[in-house]
Amino acid sequence: MEKEGFDGIEIHGAHGYLIDQFLKDAINDRTDEYGGSLENRCRFLMQVIEAVVSAIGAERVAVRISPAIDHMDAFDSDPLGLGLAVIEKLNKFQKEKGTKLAYLHVTQPRFTLLERTEAEREEESVDLMQEWRRAYEGTLMCSGGFTRDSGMKAVAEGLADFVSFGRLFISNPDLVSKLKLNAPLTSYNRNTFYTSDPVIGYTDYPFLQKQTHTN
Repeated sequence: MEKEGFDGIEIHGAHGYLIDQFLKDAINDRTDEYGGSLENRCRFLMQVIEAVVSAIGAERVAVRISPAIDHMDAFDSDPLGLGLAVIEKLNKFQKEKGTKLAYLHVTQPRFTLLERTEAEREEESVDLMQEWRRAYEGTLMCSGGFTRDSGMKAVAEGLADFVSFGRLFISNPDLVSKLKLNAPLTSYNRNTFYTSDPVIGYTDYPFLQKQTHTN
């Protein structure tokens, strides 16, 4: 990690990928020490965290989870309980190590509650995030379709210490500057996200300065 110049590592325990498959009861049907109870389903995640922290230090390690996200059919019958169980494990881990992880990254539930109305999605998302924020004894980051205004609102209301952006960084290479200036954001083209073209959809989005000169 240091050789490549990275500051830290975020362990991806979300969105239906391997670690998330251990956490979610809709997928994890194991009958050994990694399946069944919340204690068992959290075991693999905590072992991964232990290994990475041992290698580079807790302050350089972050963890991402998505208890309420059903991406790739990775859903859980009790998202609130799952999130709280993971957080309890992380709190205990940090106390035992005597140091904090860099942050906990949670994908906000509204990102996946697509069958609900916008108001219902927002209410349920806020309720869950409030519970997880209250429980976690460390820095918490939230993601999931934020705009500049909604991101600032989430931080102001105490749902997270800070928020992250993903897709908007693809179409706005200078996103931080644009957010600071409250400048218009370039919309992304999702159809180009998973293609092999080295330019289209990757390096052809304009910077703010070029947009200004063009306009």
